[in-house]
Amino acid sequence: MLSTTQTFQLLDPQTFSINCNGRLVQLDTPKIMGILNLTPDSFSDGGKFNSEETALKQTEKLLKEGAEIIDIGPQSTRPNAEFLSSEEEIKRLGNIISQIKKEFPEALISLDTFYAETVKFGYHEGIDMINDISGGQYDDKMFDAAAETGLPYILMHINPSYETMHDKIKFEDITLEVNRYFSQKTDELLKGGVKDIILDPGFGFGKTVEDQMKMIGETEYLGFGKFPLLIGISRKSFIYKPLGKSPLDINEETQKLHRKVLEQGAKILRVHDVAEAKKTVDEFLRNQS
Repeated sequence: MLSTTQTFQLLDPQTFSINCNGRLVQLDTPKIMGILNLTPDSFSDGGKFNSEETALKQTEKLLKEGAEIIDIGPQSTRPNAEFLSSEEEIKRLGNIISQIKKEFPEALISLDTFYAETVKFGYHEGIDMINDISGGQYDDKMFDAAAETGLPYILMHINPSYETMHDKIKFEDITLEVNRYFSQKTDELLKGGVKDIILDPGFGFGKTVEDQMKMIGETEYLGFGKFPLLIGISRKSFIYKPLGKSPLDINEETQKLHRKVLEQGAKILRVHDVAEAKKTVDEFLRNQS
């Protein structure tokens, strides 16, 4: 039987660009996406930034440390988190998006939601991209909303329902499985009129530790190089649980994995600890020159 690496043929390396609400963003060098959780129940920073004042202060900190994208999350997707409706998400967001745009016009804003109505609200408030963990599976109007807004869409691999998103599945070949999913979903998105797609293999969602480490080692084969790749491993349990550590005590291990995925072509790192990730990206770029 052929190995995963033998069965894949990569496209030639290419420079990606995405149209963020009329602003052309080149992904020739890796970008850092800083996480801004507005939730009271996120697993590592719940309740810290869920007011307009604290959200603006954290945004300023993330940008100063080197983030170019701010990923705003109104709903926690950790195991056993409180489930919110779109209306509740919109209420929680309030004026935070427009205030960030006003205070930090250079910042790109990504909205982390699986609801089409939340996307439409965010679009009118000024977001620059959509980060949908569900791959359009939790709201059948999401792909239409992405096409209507014309925003870049982050497509994540995940189990097919909200209730099963964290159910661990041992796949025969995780890389093949993720690529089958990406192939089907990107075809649907492109046919529906979505022009800019970013792929997220979905670390931390319904995958075994072994499969997630396999994805780290085979990052270059995910998506066949056809679309830019976002990697979100920050404070994930597949790193800290086997080590017997806390989510806040794995920076060294996380940066080693960040270096591995950058070497294999990852274009966006989604992180809590921006300053540390920036050092890793800068070191990577120095080694490339």
